[in-house]
Amino acid sequence: MSKLSKLRAKNLELARKAVKESVSPDLFVINVINNIEELQKAINTLTKRLREWYSIYLPELDKEVSDNEAFVRLVLKKDKKALFKDLKINNTMGADLAKKDVEPMLLIAKNIDNLTQQIRELEKYLETTMKEYCPNLLTIAGALVGAKLLRGAGSLKKLALMRSSTIQLLGAEKALFRHIRTGAKPPKYGYLMQHQLVQKAKKTDKGKAARALADKIFIAVRIDFFKGKYMGDKLLKELEVRFK
Repeated sequence: MSKLSKLRAKNLELARKAVKESVSPDLFVINVINNIEELQKAINTLTKRLREWYSIYLPELDKEVSDNEAFVRLVLKKDKKALFKDLKINNTMGADLAKKDVEPMLLIAKNIDNLTQQIRELEKYLETTMKEYCPNLLTIAGALVGAKLLRGAGSLKKLALMRSSTIQLLGAEKALFRHIRTGAKPPKYGYLMQHQLVQKAKKTDKGKAARALADKIFIAVRIDFFKGKYMGDKLLKELEVRFK
């Protein structure tokens, strides 16, 4: 083998090694949360279409059951007679359809249910991955919000190097740019709005809750990145006591 061939082979081996080493849990977390969101969009669209279609058959169900998952479950598991009993009605404004006309609706409902199960499996995988990679962030933010924060930053390292005020606004970039460009009201939170602590806070306290949450996440991600001792439970309890 010539010196040039040996050099080329060596460079290829180094390139392979670099590619393998570049694969980190960040990529897994980001891809999982992206897929969860895409599946959820598909579920929302299909459920909307199912509601419209099934309303031809039994419009009362659409009016009485607002929760999409519960709606799909009822369509799948109960026939018209059982639904009459649940809805406490004796008749319907819907059309009398043949079995062959109802079956396609059930097929759509089954597909929606399958997509929902896929999301649950992905959420389990996401939680397992984050528990190993960033347990403190997982405890404080939860799997979904934590994954979105990590994606917004680009990696755990970048998230760990951010200030708490920046973490607080991750996911609110459009609103922030609108504020800078037009002078509109500045955002108080981005992805953190989806956290239970912020959702449960009074309207006047949501900004304060988001700031406190961002402060704890700031500590949590630094501990995770620098491989410090787990203290997620302690940080979370401090938040819960403060906003009880």
